[in-house]
Amino acid sequence: MITTEEAARDFCAERCDQDAMERLRAFIPMLEHENDRQNLVSTASLGQVWLRHIADSLQLLDHVPRETSGTWMDLGTGAGFPGLVLAIARRDTPIVLIESRKRRIEWLEQVVDVFSLSNCVVCGMRLENVDKREAAVITARAFAPLGRLLELSARFSTRSTTWLLPKGRKGAIELAEQPAAIQEMFHVEQSTTDPSAGILIGKGRPGPL
Repeated sequence: MITTEEAARDFCAERCDQDAMERLRAFIPMLEHENDRQNLVSTASLGQVWLRHIADSLQLLDHVPRETSGTWMDLGTGAGFPGLVLAIARRDTPIVLIESRKRRIEWLEQVVDVFSLSNCVVCGMRLENVDKREAAVITARAFAPLGRLLELSARFSTRSTTWLLPKGRKGAIELAEQPAAIQEMFHVEQSTTDPSAGILIGKGRPGPL
């Protein structure tokens, strides 16, 4: 379990090359500045930004084989967690950030432009209106309750799609409320950055909900 900023930075450095770490370091003051303009994250969390946001995002890499190919989709990416951080860290991975709020979209596009993230596309619309496509990995942090999330996004999944859904304290409860087929599809992993949080990890395409 990671508990300090120093440990969180070391955790990230083990999963990124030097250039990626430099980009992440440069990203933090951008986040802090933008947070003064719009409430991207809680002000208190910026005191532990490596732990609460950067390492919290990059821990998802541990649950996907490095050889996984195809597009990652981050649903309701908001301030860019986890999708934007993953795009900054892994420039060889195509990532689509889906976000419907105008000011959030502008922020995401600004970061993509500053870091020349050719691997990252900002899809500025509601998830319901996004054209169907196949995703190798689907991520979402604090986007929607599990049932609603699967209802909205199942069309992007295939039998080989990996689902990585950080769910805070409610993950196991939300999973227990789902049909048996969904419970069999997912399991809960302990978060590396928060002892009270879990990550729902699944594989495949949900059936009728």
